[in-house]
Amino acid sequence: MGMQLPKIIAAPMAGGPSTPALVNAVTFGFLAFGTCSVAQAREELAEVDGNFGVNFFMPQQIAPDQRDVRALAAELGVEVPDVDLSCGFEDKFAIALEAGPAVVSSTFGCFSEHEIQRAHNAGAQAWATVTNEEEAKVAVARGVDALVVQGISAGGHRATWSPNDTPDPRDTPELVRALKGIGVPIIAAGGARTPEEVDLLIDAGAVAVSCGSVFLLSGEAGTSPRNRELLQSDRPAVASRAFSGRVAQGIQSAFTVAHPDLPPLYPYLRPMTLNNDYCLVGARRGTLPTGPAAAVEAWMAGTGKLR
Repeated sequence: MGMQLPKIIAAPMAGGPSTPALVNAVTFGFLAFGTCSVAQAREELAEVDGNFGVNFFMPQQIAPDQRDVRALAAELGVEVPDVDLSCGFEDKFAIALEAGPAVVSSTFGCFSEHEIQRAHNAGAQAWATVTNEEEAKVAVARGVDALVVQGISAGGHRATWSPNDTPDPRDTPELVRALKGIGVPIIAAGGARTPEEVDLLIDAGAVAVSCGSVFLLSGEAGTSPRNRELLQSDRPAVASRAFSGRVAQGIQSAFTVAHPDLPPLYPYLRPMTLNNDYCLVGARRGTLPTGPAAAVEAWMAGTGKLR
């Protein structure tokens, strides 16, 4: 695929966990520019060295029904927030390319052919996160260099291109096998907790495995103290739109219990619920390792042991 990838990639985790320190600690990792400001993006780019990737949330083409937004705002007693459906993409994409990443990747959609060409002109590969065959075929037709294939067991947001979509029910190994002959390399994403599960994904056809949740408790991750506490609690995990308005998997909160059937309100919901617990993670978090990120990577790759 034109570049040598390690077996384990530190996945982009927006909202704080994917720090420059985490990216620098592993063989290859991603900065997560989905929700950060342009100023924060500049700061993070200045702090990374070596090979790295940058992930973007793509501009949203479908806006929520404003009647639903106003109804929830009234229920919560808050104002309807100002939101940017573009996710600040263009400015962040431009400064990222100037910094010389090895890879840029998209979530919640795919780069245009022109954007892929801009990435190539800057010496970067362009990857797209996909959750089914239809998305994969569109991404390959546009010219992406690789697919990040996300299964249902992934922690955090389901990467469906439309916020209205019901996520594909297949787990990551099954989806990787279904897409194995698509013509570009596959990076598997979703649910790997052990070296054996990593090997299962490689055997299914992936060239590497993108891991997020396993790094949440590492010292280099920007996971907040409250979320570190939640990650080690016995609260159940739940897949719900009540985290952000998109389907996401995380730790159950009073808000997710009270609002099990919210309509798709992304990206309006999160600014209206900032005082609620918000910890996105996959299931089986009792197996999440602790310790330095490099040690976690080595253990997941089958080349080291955790203390």
